[in-house]
Amino acid sequence: MGVMNYFAGTESTLVDLGGGIKRKVTAHNDNLMCVEVHFDTAAVGALHSHPHEQITYILSGRFEFTIGDTTQVLTAGDSTYKQPHIEHGAVCLEAGVLLDIFTPCRTDFLG
Repeated sequence: MGVMNYFAGTESTLVDLGGGIKRKVTAHNDNLMCVEVHFDTAAVGALHSHPHEQITYILSGRFEFTIGDTTQVLTAGDSTYKQPHIEHGAVCLEAGVLLDIFTPCRTDFLG
């Protein structure tokens, strides 16, 4: 199969992950992935780590992020960078949407 260059928003759906968090995989290829993550107020993205690099852009809402041994409150227009294997997580203080970019692709999010 060749490379896909266009990904219609209507062709992917929000997947309910439970706990007030929903995820929608958007554009992706082997080396890069874009994911929308919707949080209800008080939803918790538990501390975790993975081998992927990750950038998170806050589209809306208010979040308390922990990355490594630091914690900071971020709002729309702010962003984060997480290097591979660093422990990180977030608590949603006001309902919002994050845009996560991963490299390489999170194949565990597909299928």
